[in-house]
Amino acid sequence: MTAVANAGGTDSGRSARDDTLNGTHGGKLRIEAVVMRVMAFAALLGLLAGPGAGAQSVDTGVARGRAEHLRRGINLSAWFAQVYDAKGYTKEHFESWTTAEDIALIKGMGFDHVRLSVNPQPLWQTNHADDLNAEYLGYLDAAVKMILTQDLAVILDIHPDGEFKGKLAQDEFVEQFADFWRAFARHYASLPPEKVFFEILNEPEIRDRYRWAGIQAHVAVAIREGAPGHTIIVEGARWADDDDLVFMEPVRDGNVIYNFHFYEPHLFTHQGATWGENYWHELKEVPYPSSPENVQAAAARVEDAVHRLAVVRYGAERWNAARIDADMAQVEAWAKRWNVPVTCNEFGVYRKAAKPEERAAWLSDVRTALEKRGMGWTMWDYSGDFGVVVKENGKATVDATTVKALGLNMPGRPH
Repeated sequence: MTAVANAGGTDSGRSARDDTLNGTHGGKLRIEAVVMRVMAFAALLGLLAGPGAGAQSVDTGVARGRAEHLRRGINLSAWFAQVYDAKGYTKEHFESWTTAEDIALIKGMGFDHVRLSVNPQPLWQTNHADDLNAEYLGYLDAAVKMILTQDLAVILDIHPDGEFKGKLAQDEFVEQFADFWRAFARHYASLPPEKVFFEILNEPEIRDRYRWAGIQAHVAVAIREGAPGHTIIVEGARWADDDDLVFMEPVRDGNVIYNFHFYEPHLFTHQGATWGENYWHELKEVPYPSSPENVQAAAARVEDAVHRLAVVRYGAERWNAARIDADMAQVEAWAKRWNVPVTCNEFGVYRKAAKPEERAAWLSDVRTALEKRGMGWTMWDYSGDFGVVVKENGKATVDATTVKALGLNMPGRPH
């Protein structure tokens, strides 16, 4: 892909620069040609847009209207992505992991949308990325229909593993990914555009934000070719955190919603986790809100001095509703600068080691800060380790404390 290759600083780019400096190819005319190429490429990525200029160049009205369908949501994880069962992606799994009863329960709790994680790898089983696996696609179609039947909107979130995302370092794989998205979007193009949204890639894990900008812009064009009227969801590089978003330039497409994830601070939200930072698994009963005094017991349980200091600093930073609100304020400022709609489609607290009432306080503070600024949200997740329900033997039990923290009602109670 030309845009991505040039963003990486290819030999052809250096050659054009060297020719200009040497006075070859017509001197001034050559310089003007190079400038025009640079301007064209910068325009593609939105790099020339100054503060507030995004509002002048694209109409974001459609995206803003559709963002109203994404006010209160829940992630459906481990159904079509992150399936670690040895049997993998099977008919039995698709038909039993999340059922019509689950979708009805989600609607009954007051959610208005779901984010459906989709692993592209089982769909993309040949060398031709646009040749989608019909059997897998059939199960996914049934799931989407089940969601839409309950009058819920659905975000189709492409959610592969890290190895897949690592391949995006190769330009050829970027082209294949665009081919995949063009075919995938075309398949769902007939569904209502105010109810079905396309999220390019969950947490890109690409540290070079300029390369990710080129990839995302290229894939957005492919999606637009497959589904001209649907709204696309984009996000920043790395882990799609709020600071990844505010360093991002908007894409040159008005029918786009910008998104970020929020798990700050991780040593509270991921305490007890066996992934991510190794010391997280040692953490237990890390408090929220935090203060220098109330973190002492949790810090004392951490053996390594460096990691113990991280807990102490968490206390000194006094994480509370005001601290979270300050983070959301920078996102709001970025959104106003560019006149674009923003959502937060992942936030949550791992249930294993956090105290339920403190987990609920964090959820409530994040949700309140988002709603205060008119940003829609999607909690992580429905029935997993961060869940709003607990499932045993296929039966879901709603966690009333979590539902209350989200400002929703228990099923069956009036809203």
